[in-house]
Amino acid sequence: MDCKALVKKMTLEEKAGMCSGKDFWNTKKVERLEIPSVMVSDGPHGLRKQAGEGDHLGLNESIDAVCFPAACATACSFDRALMYDMGVTLGKECQAENVSVLLGPAVNIKRSPLCGRNFEYVSEDPYLAGELSASYIKGVQSQNVGTSIKHFAANNQEHERMTGSSEVDERTLREIYLAGFETAIKKAKPWTVMCSYNKINGVFASENKRLLHDILKKEWGFEGFVVSDWGAVNDRVKGIAAGLELEMPGSNGVNDGEIVRAVKEGRLDEEVLDEAVERILKVIYQYAENRHEEVYDRESDHKKAVEIAKKCIVLLKNEEVLPLKQEERIAFIGGFAEAPRYQGGGSSHINSHEVVSAVQRVGKYTEVTYAEGFTTVGDVEDASLQAEAVHVAEQADCAVIFAGLPDVFESEGYDRTHMRLPDCQNHLIEKICAVQKRVVVVLHNGSPVEMPWIHQVKGVVEAYLGGEGIGEAIVDILFGESNPCGKLAETFPIRLEDNPSYLNFPGTGKKAEYKEGIFVGYRYYDTKKMEVLFPFGHGLSYTAFSYSNLKLDKNEMKDTEILHVSVDVTNTGSCKGKEVIQLYVKDKTKVSVRPEKELKNFAVVELEPGETRTVEMQLEKRSFAWYDVEQKDWYAATGEYVVAVGKSSREIVLEEPVRIISTVQKPFVIDENTMIGELLADERTRAYTKEHIVPLAAGFSQASGPEWDTMMEAMLKYMPLRSLRSFGSADNTTIQQLAEELRSYCN
Repeated sequence: MDCKALVKKMTLEEKAGMCSGKDFWNTKKVERLEIPSVMVSDGPHGLRKQAGEGDHLGLNESIDAVCFPAACATACSFDRALMYDMGVTLGKECQAENVSVLLGPAVNIKRSPLCGRNFEYVSEDPYLAGELSASYIKGVQSQNVGTSIKHFAANNQEHERMTGSSEVDERTLREIYLAGFETAIKKAKPWTVMCSYNKINGVFASENKRLLHDILKKEWGFEGFVVSDWGAVNDRVKGIAAGLELEMPGSNGVNDGEIVRAVKEGRLDEEVLDEAVERILKVIYQYAENRHEEVYDRESDHKKAVEIAKKCIVLLKNEEVLPLKQEERIAFIGGFAEAPRYQGGGSSHINSHEVVSAVQRVGKYTEVTYAEGFTTVGDVEDASLQAEAVHVAEQADCAVIFAGLPDVFESEGYDRTHMRLPDCQNHLIEKICAVQKRVVVVLHNGSPVEMPWIHQVKGVVEAYLGGEGIGEAIVDILFGESNPCGKLAETFPIRLEDNPSYLNFPGTGKKAEYKEGIFVGYRYYDTKKMEVLFPFGHGLSYTAFSYSNLKLDKNEMKDTEILHVSVDVTNTGSCKGKEVIQLYVKDKTKVSVRPEKELKNFAVVELEPGETRTVEMQLEKRSFAWYDVEQKDWYAATGEYVVAVGKSSREIVLEEPVRIISTVQKPFVIDENTMIGELLADERTRAYTKEHIVPLAAGFSQASGPEWDTMMEAMLKYMPLRSLRSFGSADNTTIQQLAEELRSYCN
């Protein structure tokens, strides 16, 4: 379809009308020009197509659909292929149900464990979030169904989300909160981008021209349309001018009229409106012209949901208790064993096709004794339930406690107020540990929880919100039919107060100040060498893996080159298993304040016992670079870096150095307040400074000797050029001449 020609045939009113929804989920059609209406639907981990009247928070009934693991779980797979495959399945489901765009993935960074919507977000790490989201998008869109990457941008809390402002500096915004979006948009080209509710540094995302036009479209080359989060529009005319094409849901024509008046009064250029409509039409026809019949096989997709869940479960702790033996007397305790919590609340809530509990699944292996122990609703102490559970645990060889966060504890629309499990669950775990030495805790939660009982239990299994197949997947993991291979996509701090955003989350006065800067998640904990409960990237297996023979294809390279990295991984255990190889980079140049290490690539390998495989990965300029606000670009300084391979951010097993040579000269502004240390540190001015300036600076004292020389070297580092005047070594004219000569070396 020639969308540009079609726009020319439209009236002003028709064009304005295309820029808002017909209702909650559908775009408007223009019968006169045979422009069709298409439907969008909530995702990202399932199809929430509402058959009747729509609503945003998932309160009204939607069609029977398959609920896949939420992003908090799938991120722990570290598996691009898994994300692509899940996306393909969801894309086919959308074609079967005539849905043009699936609203997801949600790429916002997990800044605080308290964010009520963390279960739907991928990671605390922007590289991991971007890579996995790109694979998911490619999978969905391979079926000619669009995605809507969200929520753009810096939407990291539910508190005051529709009115508050995320106050974040440029470097932090670029390195942490935009980087995941940038990767996914450039690599996967989503059809749409959903802007967030909040303001960014005082300007609503829905009318933020710098965000929606300058960065997203001009800098990153985004070609689709921007849609508002549902109800995120503040000023519709400002939004159109800034690059917000589609408002959802419709405003009953109110904002359409505002657009028409703004064009007629000259406040809005009609060419801007034309471009917005053209972008919308291109996406509509991209779906409409590729519409095809598809079968939605819910039984088959349910089985796929189970298999995906198995690859996402994280074995956090195992002191010779797992896998369980079928001949043991086993107790299953906790309401979640019978009614698993497998998804979060709010707009992503799926009307699940089939949910099989752990209690139902365990009969495949053995008989267990079940005790409810606590209900899955709220935090209610029930003495009789606890007493029964303690008795059952005492009679068993092993007790498996299915704990977690009730629905009311975490949901879209509000944040958590603490990082604890319900008190009734913690109390029960403590009581059971007093009578049973072999205790395993299985967790159903969308975000980290504190574990005051961690040293009393033998095993901890993190199931997260693993979709409708999580009950089956957990039991298969517990009994060793499947080998756990998930790795944490976020750090579990020991307590909430350890989190770097603690003092500034969620903020006051409708402002959330991101004062921790780039030090989010493991970037903070590892740099500070702070003890954590479980580190980023952590996850155990029923087998063991060794690493050897780390090789870089070069030990020095320009920042325009690609570094090829290889490492041998061996399964040294007794069963087949998957391992996630994590590649980190350490910046040793000290040119800028940076985290101790940052994840820059990863790979998944599956090995038979005794098998060795060489895993290959690549690093490029962005792998070594940080965002330099002065240059308004990414910059990798000349100097030494370390390439590190780890089993987690805290378990680095191999390292190799590499020297990067920057092809970009960082601007160096020299004046009388430039310090001599700065001049000595820069290769362009080092030689001249040593020859002409150091002797002048050293002349203010007649002292000598090794100790004095060391002190002088330290003091010179912080002496500005003007200090030469204070100590009688040079006059104003000489200092100006020195500065001018130094500047000549930087041109």
